[in-house]
Amino acid sequence: MKEEELQELKRKLEEEELTQDQRIRLLNSSLNKALNLAALQTDGGAASTLLKSRLYLSGVLSHCVAALRPGRLQESWSAAATLAQLTCCCCVGVQPGRHSEAFHRLFLPSVVDALLSLAGQLMRRAERCSLFRTLMDSVGRLLSAHAQLSAHVISSAHYEQIQMCDDVAVTLLCVQMWIQICTTSRNFLSELSDDSALLLLNEAVGQLALSSDSTVGGASIRLILLMANQLKLRLQPLLLSFRGLDSLLDKDWRGRGFDQDVDQLIALVQSGQGVLMSGSQVSTEHVQAACVIQAAWRSYRTRRRVKSLSRAVSTLQRRYRARRRRQQQQTEARRWEEELSYQVFVRRQQARRRFHQKQRRLLQLLPADQVQSYLQEVERRAAVVIQSFWRGFRERRRYQDTQRHTLRQTQKRQQAAMTLQTAVCPPVPT
Repeated sequence: MKEEELQELKRKLEEEELTQDQRIRLLNSSLNKALNLAALQTDGGAASTLLKSRLYLSGVLSHCVAALRPGRLQESWSAAATLAQLTCCCCVGVQPGRHSEAFHRLFLPSVVDALLSLAGQLMRRAERCSLFRTLMDSVGRLLSAHAQLSAHVISSAHYEQIQMCDDVAVTLLCVQMWIQICTTSRNFLSELSDDSALLLLNEAVGQLALSSDSTVGGASIRLILLMANQLKLRLQPLLLSFRGLDSLLDKDWRGRGFDQDVDQLIALVQSGQGVLMSGSQVSTEHVQAACVIQAAWRSYRTRRRVKSLSRAVSTLQRRYRARRRRQQQQTEARRWEEELSYQVFVRRQQARRRFHQKQRRLLQLLPADQVQSYLQEVERRAAVVIQSFWRGFRERRRYQDTQRHTLRQTQKRQQAAMTLQTAVCPPVPT
């Protein structure tokens, strides 16, 4: 299908005059013709992949999903089932390119929801059992190519409604769909996550618990055995979630014509329980060993703390004694300094007193007519000393003022010179 044909098909689908039945017939004829032409080419695989990718990227497949909504269907159930089959065929092998995330996370789940919703409508019509089978086969084909959709299918509200149906044929078709998927796609179960595998296992065990039909029970047991064959050790912990399954199998499903499968499944369940018991015993031994190790470690840690505590106390006492010794030494040093200062002060006082006493004795030895002249001479000398100190202080201050004044004048002249130079010769820009 060329690009012009795709655009023409898309334009026709967007016309409002078309009814839902007309859109479905148009899509069926166009998709069927395009897929047949792609298959007839020499490189049929590459041509088919290219066609499917272009159908998705152009939005034609989105129109297919919109056309499959049961609320818009009138009586074209057969055409809708055919369109569902063609849509699933087009979804297998698509290479969406940079739209891969939107294709896998949004578009494919919408396709599954549309198919399951349509299947739920057909389930209520007994005369359309073949169409329901066609839809479930389409869902199975889609799941075989995209295993990540399994969790979405099992947890879908539409699929839950299908499971709640009392019709044995519907239940059997659902179980057979999973068996067909697991048989045709060997890697299907290995690609499932543990949660998805548990959901599928829960469905099979639920059918064993709820249904009394031999065909449904036999199919469910075959599905579990098939899962065990492909999942191997991964299934053992999942089976442990269903306690009493072995007794249920032995009580309700023996003598139905598939005792060999029942015995095999019972042995599988009981082997898992044996592994659980041995695992619990090993776990108990591990716990006891861990307790012994922890007790030994706590004892060692306590002894080490006691030793470190005694060392810490000794260190603390040693530091306290050293600090107290330093404080005592500092106190003694201050006392010695104070005593020395006091002694110096006392000696100065004594020297001054002795000097005055000596002067007084000298004055007593002088004649009376010379005392006045002596005192005047002493006063003159004292005045000279005072004047010399004052003149020295005054000259030093005058000299410092002169220096500061000279420095300020020099700075002013330098600043003025720089201002003149800047005004006369402005700096050349670099």
